[in-house]
Amino acid sequence: MNGLRIFAAGVLLVSSVLGAAACDGGGDSDGDGDGKGRSATTITVAAVDFTRDLERLVGDFRRTHPHIRVKFEFLPESVLRNRLSKDIADEDGRYDVVSIGPWEAPIWASRGWLTRLDELAGRGDYDVQDFIPVVRSALSYRNGLYAVPYYGESSFLMYRKDLVARAGLRVPRRPTWWQVAELAGKLDDPRHGVAGICLRGGPFWLDLMPLNTVILTFGGRWFDEEWNPRLTSPETKRAVRFYVDLVRRFGEPRAFEAGPARCQAAMQEGRVALMYDSTSFAGRIEDPQRSEVAGKVGYAPAPVVRTDGSGWFWTWALAIPVTSGQPEAAWEFVSWATSRRYVKLYGERLGWVGAPPGSRLSTYRLPEYRRAARAFLQPTLDAINAVNLTRPGLHRQPWRGTPYVGIPEYAGLGGRVAEQISAAIAGRQSVDEALAKAQIFANDVVDGGGYREGSGVRPVSRRPAP
Repeated sequence: MNGLRIFAAGVLLVSSVLGAAACDGGGDSDGDGDGKGRSATTITVAAVDFTRDLERLVGDFRRTHPHIRVKFEFLPESVLRNRLSKDIADEDGRYDVVSIGPWEAPIWASRGWLTRLDELAGRGDYDVQDFIPVVRSALSYRNGLYAVPYYGESSFLMYRKDLVARAGLRVPRRPTWWQVAELAGKLDDPRHGVAGICLRGGPFWLDLMPLNTVILTFGGRWFDEEWNPRLTSPETKRAVRFYVDLVRRFGEPRAFEAGPARCQAAMQEGRVALMYDSTSFAGRIEDPQRSEVAGKVGYAPAPVVRTDGSGWFWTWALAIPVTSGQPEAAWEFVSWATSRRYVKLYGERLGWVGAPPGSRLSTYRLPEYRRAARAFLQPTLDAINAVNLTRPGLHRQPWRGTPYVGIPEYAGLGGRVAEQISAAIAGRQSVDEALAKAQIFANDVVDGGGYREGSGVRPVSRRPAP
């Protein structure tokens, strides 16, 4: 979650800044229209912080769409999500385009909050079939497409090839978590400022994304198919104990505060030997203008225990609220920002290594991108293609998605659980104590939401559309 992630630099980076930076994407010299008698239409785009490169490139959109003015509001993820849900539910109509992820897409679509995009996306050469299948599937609801991806991500293991070689070690082609723990212990070098591994340990629900995949590959889960919480099951306890112990022994200093941005920075600055996190981070890690370890990092599939794979899936995508007063103009912007043309524009203007990954299959056929991203291109594509949205662990689940629970209450529930896990990493309580509280929180959610009524499989949302 999170996601982001990105990501142009990374799927899941959560800012602590609570303000919004509003800016105009450019306009006509007179500000009244396109010079052809048409008055200017203004659309407002609410976007997650780490898609700010849209602002840097929006001049291209203005040249081809002089009658559309674009205003951006870039927001930290938690602020964005809260503001958007309130704006749409209250029918304020403040935003014409919004950034959402695969967690929101089916929930908001079920509430009638989002414009179905199939007809719009079928126009011209936009080509929705060019999207990686799992990405398109994650943004759909009842066979309808409700958002289109700016970028997509899974997760993999990143490791310092130079440090591994110097220690005489080898990273397996398909590592297990037990092998990763052994490597982290041997590469941990606090005297030289290098931690064995960086894993998220912060108190926000996005910080649970890596841990949730560990729980799944150990055979654990949040809920069974009847919506009974399973956070105190032996498999879940074993997974969380392993994760907390690994972070406490060989993780970065103050790991209980670590989120995606901090882990990415630690790798870029050469302060960690291993990191398990978003595939979208690779673009900045391999950018010599931003990273001290460019060319020194290797990539391996997400570590496993009892499953064949364990990578997550997230995407930051663009959607059009049904409350938008300018849906046609909004689609013009959305289709530009998620097009093949935009990927090429990004590469030519801002550098191919950071071009939005994980969305379009055609990106992976571009010679320029293949050269710039050769270190992580195939591992990223393999990780995304391996994701199973309906059964990512050993058991089927009554929702679709990998690093989160697909219910409206998860943002609050995940945050409360993350606080307890973070406290265990900090040594303020045991893992068993943390999970006992998490089990209570989860029971409160399913009891209050009626998830165990009838068949036990509740619709995504029972709330009325605006």
